[in-house]
Amino acid sequence: MLLRRLREIMAERVSAQSRLDRIVSLIAANMVAEVCSVYLVRPGKQLELFATEGLNKAAVHKTRMKWGEGIVGDVAANARPLNLPDAPSHPSFSYRPETGEDPFQSMLGVPVIRGGQTLGVIAVQNRTHRLYGEEEVEALQTIAMVLAEMVLSGQLIDPAELDGGDRKDKPWRASGINFSEGMAMGRAVLHEPRVKIEKLIADDPVAERARLDKAIEDLREQIDAMLAQEDSVIAGETRDVLEAYRMFANDRGWLNRLREAVNSGLTAEAAVERVQEDTRARMHRQTDSLIKERLHDLEDLANRLLRHLAGRADTAAEEQLPLDAIVFARHMGPAELLDYDRTRLKGLILEEGSPTSHVAIVARALDIPLIGRIEGVLDQVEPLDWVIVDGETGDLHLRPTSDVREAYRHKLALRAQRQAAYAAIRDVPAMTRDGVKVRLQMNAGLLADLPHLSETGAEGIGLFRTELQFMIAPSMPRLQHLVDLYTQVLDAAGDLPVVFRTLDLGGDKVLPYARPLGEENPAMGWRAIRMTLDRPALLRYQIRALLAAGAGRDLSIMFPMVAEVAEYMTARGLVEKELERLDKRREPRPRSLRLGTMLEVPALVFQLEALTKAVDFISIGSNDLMQFLFASDRGNPRLGNRYDTLSPPMLNLIKQVVDVSAARGVPVTVCGEMAGRPLEAMALIGLGIRSLSMPPASIGPVKQMILSMNSSALAAALTEMRQNTGHSVRSALKTLAQLHNLSI
Repeated sequence: MLLRRLREIMAERVSAQSRLDRIVSLIAANMVAEVCSVYLVRPGKQLELFATEGLNKAAVHKTRMKWGEGIVGDVAANARPLNLPDAPSHPSFSYRPETGEDPFQSMLGVPVIRGGQTLGVIAVQNRTHRLYGEEEVEALQTIAMVLAEMVLSGQLIDPAELDGGDRKDKPWRASGINFSEGMAMGRAVLHEPRVKIEKLIADDPVAERARLDKAIEDLREQIDAMLAQEDSVIAGETRDVLEAYRMFANDRGWLNRLREAVNSGLTAEAAVERVQEDTRARMHRQTDSLIKERLHDLEDLANRLLRHLAGRADTAAEEQLPLDAIVFARHMGPAELLDYDRTRLKGLILEEGSPTSHVAIVARALDIPLIGRIEGVLDQVEPLDWVIVDGETGDLHLRPTSDVREAYRHKLALRAQRQAAYAAIRDVPAMTRDGVKVRLQMNAGLLADLPHLSETGAEGIGLFRTELQFMIAPSMPRLQHLVDLYTQVLDAAGDLPVVFRTLDLGGDKVLPYARPLGEENPAMGWRAIRMTLDRPALLRYQIRALLAAGAGRDLSIMFPMVAEVAEYMTARGLVEKELERLDKRREPRPRSLRLGTMLEVPALVFQLEALTKAVDFISIGSNDLMQFLFASDRGNPRLGNRYDTLSPPMLNLIKQVVDVSAARGVPVTVCGEMAGRPLEAMALIGLGIRSLSMPPASIGPVKQMILSMNSSALAAALTEMRQNTGHSVRSALKTLAQLHNLSI
């Protein structure tokens, strides 16, 4: 067999050049080709003739072509084979008289690729007009894979001399969207680890075919089981990906290519890698985003298959992490993030995702820098690469130079100084220069959030997202589990207030043990209060747990996504029924009970008079309010910068809520993302908001801004700005802040 003969040649005690000369002679003989030549990539993206059988030997190490020049350059640049019965007529043909290739008409060239890196080209030629068969193309591609391994192992040339243009030892920089702020420097870890293939050539092809078939069957069964079970740990985007996996796992073309690669003499792992290289090459050439996405799915599936063959863990969370791990993934669920050792995980990079995704919420809760929407990053990163994550700007640096690393060390030191400055004002009341007190509370949803109360000096928890515990659990939490959780939250808060938001499920928040609804417009669909009022047993179940935990304490509960007062009154009625149940059972009530509502749906603004008579407090959810006000999907990247929270319509709406609520003596808090940004928080205070709830990391910067501002002067300026008909008053507010030396 050809591959075995290749292995024998590689084991011979001869020079690298002699070994390569024997390889091209072997290939020519086996393929009945009159010429076989090997070109390798050299510095400056040049392709140098390294060995030949059939061309002029004097041209070896002298003939060079630029990247993309000639048929050989075309094959290298596009990372795809060219099979030409009449090579001289091809537009890319470049005649090199020193090689003596005049009489040869047909040509087959295949790229030498490894890990997406083009290392060279193997070409065979014949005098006759000949179209090489599919089996011959497959055979040459398989040989190219083996040759690539030899090149990278240093058996042919020093790998340090290679320069393939896409090499992954060079610095690479990209910008994405900062989902969670912060900075980190560390080592790259792949969430779904790649398998390093140690053995390429099979000793027993029949046994390798059996191993491959068994791994494919196991993979199919795993995917089918995950999709079939209602208590599966998948939902939403992950389910869509697995549906694509199932389709590809049953695709005859893909399976046939894998089996053909094994039949050629490769091990099962090498066969998967061999077919995967074709997928990567097609992906790099593809411009259609949908097709490219499917090819990404196919590569992910191949990686899963390799892990099945190697018996490796599905995610890196199950492996030993470096002390400064930066994890890379296409997408990730919140439960997967929580599987990682928090003492070692320093940052997270996603190719996809959104700032409002659940994993982003958990990352912010854990104070882990997270950058998302960095397309193609998984094609660039290698395990243990040096990485810099700048969650403030959304910049990612892979393999940064020493001066870049040094610059970021200074930046990290400055950030530490800022954190020290925030810590110094932790116990200072958040009061403006003209004596207006602002209550700064924090958002939470996990037990991991609770230490931030004392660390930040927060004056309570203005929003506890109760759905997160439901979402990260593999099954519905038991009642006692919820009672224990809510008790721990209240214990941690002590005398500080905690506002529990009832389940805000639906939309993009799908329970892992429930089937996704597949709604066309989930953000405006069956979610939050709409879902729990249609399933009152679920809402009463949660209320029962909250009342039990709040026995003898002060308890605040609010309902999400309320669109009309009638919905709030129905929910309040369920609370009253649970209170009656406590009285009948002679169980203790909370010392005090406050009931309120989120204001996220603009329709509720037109019922403010009635609403303020019924509620104890209102909490403005700026994220949903913004998207509903402008009919703009906040998860759509095309609309991400189209509308601004500091637009006159948004500011006028908030001002209306503040004025009506103040007249009725109903306190108003803003608990969306808007509250945690110093410039936006400045505007909210100017509108009359006196209570803000935000991510823990935002409390220091916002408090620093408050201590430097004059609220009355800002209120006067905002009265005029709100009359503006422009897109946003952001620039005007920045100018005002700079004029008054405000810390924004």
